[in-house]
Order: sequence, then C-alpha cells, then structure tokens
Amino acid sequence: MPSPEHTTKAAVLLEALPYMQAYRGCTFLIKVGGSAMEDPAVVDTFLKDVVFLEAVGINPVIVHGGGKAISKAMQDSGLEARFINGMRVTDEETIKIVEQTLARIINPDIVNKLNSFGGKAVGIPGTEVFLGDKMKGDLGWVGEVNDCKLGLIQAAVAGEFVPVVSPVAREVESGRTLNVNADLAACALATRLQARKLIFLSDVRGVLRDPKDESTLIPSLNPAYITDLKSQGVISGGMIPKVDSSLASLRGGVGKVHLIDGRIPHALILEIFTDIGIGTEITL
Repeated sequence: MPSPEHTTKAAVLLEALPYMQAYRGCTFLIKVGGSAMEDPAVVDTFLKDVVFLEAVGINPVIVHGGGKAISKAMQDSGLEARFINGMRVTDEETIKIVEQTLARIINPDIVNKLNSFGGKAVGIPGTEVFLGDKMKGDLGWVGEVNDCKLGLIQAAVAGEFVPVVSPVAREVESGRTLNVNADLAACALATRLQARKLIFLSDVRGVLRDPKDESTLIPSLNPAYITDLKSQGVISGGMIPKVDSSLASLRGGVGKVHLIDGRIPHALILEIFTDIGIGTEITL
C-alpha cells in the first residue's frame, strides 16, 4: 500500500494539473526585486520555480530590480545615493554604475543560476527592450517607459529561453541610457506582451489592511475596492504607483496581477498552482 505521504504528493500534483493545462503556452511576466533578491537561498528557490514553469510549457519573462546592489556599488565607489520621491537621482557617474551593476552582476547571475538548475535563460539589456523619455525635474538620467521592442523577447521565447531583462531604457531623443522604475517597466512590458499574468515578487505579502499584521492580507482587489482602500490610507506610499500601473496593465490586456512575498519558499508555485494562493491578486 502507498504511504500517506505518497498519496499527498499525488493529490498535490492533481490539484496543480488544471492550472498547468490552462496556462500551457501562456506568457507570465515576473518582476523580482526588494530583499527577495538578497538572500541567495531565496533566489535559488524562486529560480527553480521559474524552471518548473518553463518545464510545464509556460513562457516566463523576468524583469529584475537591483536598487540595493546599485546603492552598494555606489558606496564602494565613494558616491552617495540620493533619492527624490523614491526615485534615484542618476547623474553621469551613477548611470554608469547602474549599467555596470545590472549588466555585469545581477543579470548574468540570474541567467547563470537558471541555466545551472536545468533551465534555458538569456540576458537581455533593458536598453534593447524599453524605449523611454527623460523625466522632468532634477533626477538626471531617469526616465519613464513609453514603449517596448519585443523582437529579442519573442525570439527568446520562441527558442524556449527565459528572457531576463534589466530595468534600463533607451531615451528616444538622444539614445542615452535611462534608469527606470522596474515595477513600471514590468507593467509596460506585460501589457505589450499581453501576458496572462503579471507577478510581482518582493518582500511584502501583498496588500495588508494592517501593515504590521500579516493575517490582515487582502486576497483580492478590484478597482472599486482599491479606490476605497486608498481613501482609507490602507494603500499608500510606494504601493500606490504599483497598484495604479497594475490596473493600467489590466486595462491594456494583461489577464491578472499578483503581489506575492518572494521570501516564502516556492511562493511562485503556491500562488499559481494551488486553489488558495498566498498573496493579493488584482483583477478588473
């Protein structure tokens, strides 16, 4: 007779089966950032989940952040990181460090780990994907994404590679590199790709009614509920642009948005392939 453990494993696979069938051939845009990128064990678990998605016929596309690694690289170079309204002031020296840190450290590290876990990944500089305009004000070489070129992404997906994209854009007017917000870049790319899911992995559980109490997680949001929570101050600060851009992505054709805590082991698998999920989903 099979042991209860074996029966449980079979039940888990059967629970996941309809999701595998429903999402086969679909594109998922996954944005990873925050302290979810700092613990190597957490990163390894997340990337194994991505390899699993690829293995069951889903097309994952990754957009990664890199803020803390960039700040450390600036400190090592004797430069002080400055922010205005949460945006990094990016002068000539800073944009060089941003590009070097993303292109030589963060992006290739993600690609190499995916490959070591049996996946197939390729790094793509954001400047080959994102087109942007320089933001007004005193932020320097900081931009906002206004379009995406899909050629390299589509070629990678067609070849069954996972594209790993960095959060920098090419300024339309000058051709210069712009530092862009990775959340907003992910939303723009998900919209252009008409992704079935846009998934944010960070270091928060999702939207909490009480930020100090994880048991107050709000499992599902729609536009009316979001407006109500903003008026109550529950959705505030940096969560506002993330939620607003998520709604814009949904209106632009993205299927569903998920906000999940990447520090939870196998958060991606638990959110996508189980009936309950672990984070906050946003729908229209």
